Amino acid sequence: MQQRTLWAERVPNAPYPMWVADLEHLPDDQYTYEIVEGELLRLPGSGVEASVIAMRLGIALGSYVLPLGLGEVLGADGTYDLTQPGDPKDTALVPDVSFVLAGRLPAIGTPAAKGYAKLAPDLVAEVASPNQYRPEMNTKAHLYLARGVRLVWVIWPSRQEVDVWRPVVPTAPVATLTLNDRLDGLDVVSGFTYPLAKLFA
Repeated sequence: MQQRTLWAERVPNAPYPMWVADLEHLPDDQYTYEIVEGELLRLPGSGVEASVIAMRLGIALGSYVLPLGLGEVLGADGTYDLTQPGDPKDTALVPDVSFVLAGRLPAIGTPAAKGYAKLAPDLVAEVASPNQYRPEMNTKAHLYLARGVRLVWVIWPSRQEVDVWRPVVPTAPVATLTLNDRLDGLDVVSGFTYPLAKLFA
């Protein structure tokens, strides 16, 4: 993994390469852990601002999709195994908010539902922390798209902006929304909109 992917701290002295199965054995130390091509990254817990924004979005998204039976919304502890067939090393990411279309996740109560989701969510949202910047978060957005995510929102609380990423232009945001704009689920969550003014209020 190249240095440019480090939107989080690389864990020193880990027994590399790390595998998705290793995540179950990591300490419960208030960090969120991700794996990118066998490299273990750790992110500290979110501050109040980022946590509130992520929860607002998750509640709004869930309130829209659940009554319509469109799918499921997962929070900031939902790990996705994004390792693809033929990958020599594992990749697993933990978005702040994610949406998966109905029928794609294993049913609640089944053994498969006890583990990590082995699929790419349809939508992910990442709330950038004060020490995360566009080059690193652009890399993360690009990685999501490369692994099959269809819509990525990178939320910037300090600028009150949201970068919108789509597979049609995987190297740059297709739009940067400002305070007078609305998030739009497009063809991924059809009919869902949410004003940035409410998100950042």
